[in-house]
Amino acid sequence: MASGRASGEASGSFLGPRARRYGWLALAVSGVSIAIYASQPATLPPNGGSWQGYVLGTLGAVLIVWLSLLGIRKRSYRSNLGSVQGWVAAHVMLGLALVVVATLHSAFQLGWNVHSLAYVLMLVVILSGVYGLYVYLRLPRRIAAIHAGRRREDWLTTLNRIDADMRAQGQQADALTLAVVESAIDRTTLGGGVWAQVLGRDHSKMIDPAAQPAGSKMLANRGQQKLLDYLAGRVPKARKREESAALQSLLGLAAQRARALEVLRRSVALQARLQLWLYLHIPLTVGLLAALTVHILTVFLYW
Repeated sequence: MASGRASGEASGSFLGPRARRYGWLALAVSGVSIAIYASQPATLPPNGGSWQGYVLGTLGAVLIVWLSLLGIRKRSYRSNLGSVQGWVAAHVMLGLALVVVATLHSAFQLGWNVHSLAYVLMLVVILSGVYGLYVYLRLPRRIAAIHAGRRREDWLTTLNRIDADMRAQGQQADALTLAVVESAIDRTTLGGGVWAQVLGRDHSKMIDPAAQPAGSKMLANRGQQKLLDYLAGRVPKARKREESAALQSLLGLAAQRARALEVLRRSVALQARLQLWLYLHIPLTVGLLAALTVHILTVFLYW
């Protein structure tokens, strides 16, 4: 898919000089944080309430808020505050440095409280961001490979054409075969709910040609295999040359249809995985900002 290739190129473009520049900045932030943490006197156990802890906490809070602004920058098309690729590179590198800053701010002290909740949420957000980085680097290329140089719309057009051809060819076969073919077309599923898309589940069905009365029972038709098996079994039983030709044509079309559906189903599954992390990353980020706010208010009000 052309858009998939473009997405992959855009996603991977930040892994060049920008990433190295912000990587050095992240190392510098981590190094300074370690030096600040190490400056605490041996007579006073390290904790977030020392001046060093407050400095690290402030730095961590600033980083969290700044990292949360990436979504706004990505939608500010007229902004002059750097390129989106640069922001993504900084987002990734400084997000990893945030782990060091926040861990040192906590002085490795965790418990069942809102302060630890903010820390755990931060780690979960960062992990989901790492997963998002992975899918944006890998999945667009896999989608493009699955599409074999064609767009998803082209495969959908092909599928619609095959459906029309199969209905027309079915008219040349017997009534039961026509009913089976039309039921397989009408009861094909593609996509569905979020998890059905992510897992690539196929709930396609068709009527059971052996059931009496006809159409009284449905068969699972995953991958269109039942339809293919039925048509393959009908070809040698054809009594007329015209019927045999129609059945052979139907079998060929059904195989093409199964291939098109496989491509589309895999494409939908990968696209869903590409989007799924956003449904987790954004709400978790909002939760992190809320927990951070409570953490800061609690510190200044009760400590």
